[in-house]
Amino acid sequence: MADVLLVNACVIGVLMLAVWVGSLLLKDVSIVDIAWGMGFVVVAWASYFLGDAGQNRLLLPLLVTIWGFRLSGYLAWRKTGSPEDFRYAAMRQRNSRAFPFISLLTVFALQGLLMWTVALPLQTVGLAREWPVMFTVIGVLLWVAGVACESLGDWQLAAFKADPNNRGKVLDRGLWRYTRHPNYFGDFLVWWGLYLVALGAGGPWWSVVGPAIMSVLLMRVSGVTLLEKSLVDRKEGYTDYVARTSSFFPWWPRNSKRGAVQ
Repeated sequence: MADVLLVNACVIGVLMLAVWVGSLLLKDVSIVDIAWGMGFVVVAWASYFLGDAGQNRLLLPLLVTIWGFRLSGYLAWRKTGSPEDFRYAAMRQRNSRAFPFISLLTVFALQGLLMWTVALPLQTVGLAREWPVMFTVIGVLLWVAGVACESLGDWQLAAFKADPNNRGKVLDRGLWRYTRHPNYFGDFLVWWGLYLVALGAGGPWWSVVGPAIMSVLLMRVSGVTLLEKSLVDRKEGYTDYVARTSSFFPWWPRNSKRGAVQ
């Protein structure tokens, strides 16, 4: 296992260093978001080829590949023609001369460390006894539900933003009526599903650290909390939307009447 973890640490390090160099050339740190999903794809396949071959182990990198390509492809499409994310732009403005090295440490190195930790279920399969097949079945079902939730949520948001009449307004239809972040909730389901699939392939129980950290990131750090700090100021009616809509786990709106902001 130590060899797999070490090799993947090196692979992630090289990947993040390459993306960092790309960000310097493009003057856009936002490209790190595109690399996030693909990094897990690389880790999943590296772990597969470094470990013992087995049909049940092949399922894990296949699922990660589908998820990773969809996520990175969507983010790359959304990024086309857009300026650097305002959060990175503000960081660049505050630390103009030292920004390249600050971004290397606080963005790329940090995301690389988080990627390696979250990916523990992908890297440790085959170290313990295989759990009953029901774990694999439930894991795949969670993964399917998560990818569907992410994909539908992203599609609904993209369609909403494409309509000029919706500029400055809040999306509160479709999945967004039941949760303010269906894409993050979908990601949450995906990683708990992958954890169960990993258990079915002989992953150790303690690799739960991976999906647990991902859950904290989504709900308390870089996901819901960080994004909503800016949305409250930038979106008219977002405060009312927050008051009636579940922040993460889908639930019925607190007020069945539709708000003035659609």
